[in-house]
Amino acid sequence: MEQFNQMGSDVMTRARILESKFGNLREKTLIVNQNMIQSYKNLSTEIKLLNEDIRELKTDMFELKENMQKIVQELRFFVGKNEFKVLEKYINMWNPLNFVTQKEVEELIKKKRGGKSSTGSTKTRKKRK
Repeated sequence: MEQFNQMGSDVMTRARILESKFGNLREKTLIVNQNMIQSYKNLSTEIKLLNEDIRELKTDMFELKENMQKIVQELRFFVGKNEFKVLEKYINMWNPLNFVTQKEVEELIKKKRGGKSSTGSTKTRKKRK
C-alpha cells in the first residue's frame, strides 16, 4: 500500500509540476500574443504613414512632370541658334552704335548753317557718315 501511496504521491507531484509548466507556457504564450498584437498595430501604423508618403511623392512627381512639360512647351518659343545668328548679322549690319540722336543732328545742322537755329525737328534717327 505504501508503494501505491508513494506512486500516487509521485504522480500528483508530477501532475502539479506539469500544471505549473503548463501555466507558465500559457502566460508566455499570452505575452507573445500581446507582443505580436502590439507589433501588428505598430506595423499597421507605419504602413499607413508610408502609404501617405507614397501618395505625396506621387502627387509631387505628377506636378513635377506637368511643370517639366510646361517648360518644354515654353522652350519651343525660344530663339534657335540659327535664328539668333541671323539676328546677330542684322544687328551688326545696322550697327546701332553709329546712329545719332535728334540733338546731335540739330547741332550738326547748326554748325553747317553757321550757328542759325533750326525750327524743324527730326524725330527719326539718321546714320552718321
